[in-house]
This record gives sequence, C-alpha cells and structure tokens, in this order.
Amino acid sequence: MDFLRPASWEEALAAKAEHPTAVPIAGGTDVMVEINFDHRRPEYLLDLNRIGDLYEWEVGEDTVRLGASVPYTKIMENLRAELPGLALASHTVASPQIRNRGGVGGNLGTASPAGDAHPALLAAGAEVEVASAARGTRLIPIDEFYTGVKRNALQPDELIRAVRIQKADGPQQYSKVGTRNAMVIAVCAFGLALHPRTRTVRTGIGSAAPTPVRAKAAEEFLNAALEEGGFWDNGKIITPSVAKQFADLCSAACNPIDDVRGTASYRRHAVGVMARRTLTWTWESYRGARRATEGAA
Repeated sequence: MDFLRPASWEEALAAKAEHPTAVPIAGGTDVMVEINFDHRRPEYLLDLNRIGDLYEWEVGEDTVRLGASVPYTKIMENLRAELPGLALASHTVASPQIRNRGGVGGNLGTASPAGDAHPALLAAGAEVEVASAARGTRLIPIDEFYTGVKRNALQPDELIRAVRIQKADGPQQYSKVGTRNAMVIAVCAFGLALHPRTRTVRTGIGSAAPTPVRAKAAEEFLNAALEEGGFWDNGKIITPSVAKQFADLCSAACNPIDDVRGTASYRRHAVGVMARRTLTWTWESYRGARRATEGAA
C-alpha cells in the first residue's frame, strides 16, 4: 500500500487523477477501521491532512461553506446557530477523540447509511462541492449524492472539497437510536428542519434504508397540512392526528434490514417515534420564536 501526501489541493487533484483508485484519508475514522479489520486493502492511500483549506469554514449571508475536514468538535463549538441540526448530529458522533478528527467529508465519502451527518444534511438541503483536475468544480445536491449502499455520485478522479449548507431560518432537530449512549453506530437516526421562509419541512433518515433518504411523502403531507390549517401564520399547536400521520409516513419511507443492531420492524417503529418527537420539538421552538417576536413588536 503506497501513501500519497499532497501538500496542496492542486497536488491532491493531480494525485487522484493519476491514481483514481486511491482512497482519500483525512480523519481516518472510517477508513482505518476497514483497513485494520482487513475489509479493505487499497493500493494507494491519499492523505489530505496537509491541505489547510479543508479545515476552514466560511459563513456567508445565506450559506455556510464547510470544509470537508472541519472536525465535528468545531461544528459544535462554532456553528450551532447557523447549522443547529448538524451541530446536534455532531454531538452523537462516537467519542471526543473521534469528534476531534472526523469531519463531514469522511461521512459523505464513505456514504454509509448509518453516517451520523447524513440526516441533518438531507433535512437542511445541502450541496456537496467536489472537484477534479480535468473538469474543475461542480455542486451535487445532497438528494442526488447517495447512489447505493456505501456508494456516491463521485467520479473516480473527484474529491470532496466542501459542503454548502443554507443557514437555518427555522428550528432544526436530530435524534438517534443506539444500543448505548456513546461510541455506537446508529440503529436508526432522524433529522428534521423547518424552513419558514419557504413554508416547507424537510426530513432525513439514516440507517433505515440502503442509503440515507428523505421521507418525501411525509414532507408533502405535512407541508399541505400546515398550509391548509394556517399553522405558519397562527402558530397553533399541531394536532395529534397530523403528527401521527406524519410519523406513519416517515415509517413507511424506510426500507430497513434486520442486523445485529436491530430488526427492520423496530427501525420502522423507532423512526416514527423520532419523527413525531422531533416535529413536536421543532414546532414548539417555532411557536416560541413567534411569540417572542410578537411580544417585542
């Protein structure tokens, strides 16, 4: 196994073009596990740790551009207001040591359905910024990024440079079920984001289908129910029947398997419970913010 150590982004793209099978490694929290257990033996490892701009982020007027290697700890400490769903997801990642090393780019590159960042990225409507030496930079909508079990839309000569995420314009939540409280792969996970500016709701489901997925039928139902009931304007409590239907549709969006962490039926049930709870939490936050705004006026 050869170890490639580019000193710049341009060198990294050139190395990836020359060795398309090279496996990128930054935090190494996924790749090293596979290598140590002999599940993967790549011909080349492409070390990205010397590329400083992968560890930087930019907060714009509407968007956060998050470098692929920004550690989860930095997201928790610095971007809680702008990216609340992703910050909550970052809290659930493994241990402090791994949160100090791992980043969103690794989750995306591995594309495991159990990756903790995926539900939050789906709910927020992120875009993945990728580049190649031959074709330059392109943006992949997060809905098009996951193509199969541990497969993504990257071309062989492309690397993930950053993720572009709309700054939260409403409450976001994240929930995860695991067999213990820390150092655990998700049995299933759920992310929810309210987008009052567009009067829409987006979801993200992890570890309950071959890829991370959105519950699109549930979103469409809830968007219609909130609009027809005038909930965005009147700030009333969402009725139990609406919350239950939303939860049932989220469960129906799952296509899970039985494995050592949980059964398919349990995963469907748990996703429904998390959907109902996160909807309750986010809507209460939205109602509280509206009351505060009306009181200040």
